[in-house]
Amino acid sequence: MTLCAFAGVASAQTHPTGAEVASIGRGRVLAEENCARCHAIGESGESTHPGAPAFRTLSSRYPVADIAEAFAEGVRVGHPDMPEFQFQPRQIDDLINYLQSIQRPQH
Repeated sequence: MTLCAFAGVASAQTHPTGAEVASIGRGRVLAEENCARCHAIGESGESTHPGAPAFRTLSSRYPVADIAEAFAEGVRVGHPDMPEFQFQPRQIDDLINYLQSIQRPQH
């Protein structure tokens, strides 16, 4: 289900549907509540934790399918002091949709 939702956003034209916009918004809220303390979660800015990659560049470091799988299994990767997070399927879809919406190639 997660990969299907991700594929929907990834294949969408430049204008996401209303449901996709809502999912992206929910994903941003999840990122703000759970991840922003260490990660740069937006389209700009630097992460406050030196080992925490900016969310906008995650797809250049990890296959998106692996990110979705990590969310489903309980994220505890990256750096030793990263807390463990467990998300419900809809939350995973929302977070993946948000991540996809902000991806930028690393230069």
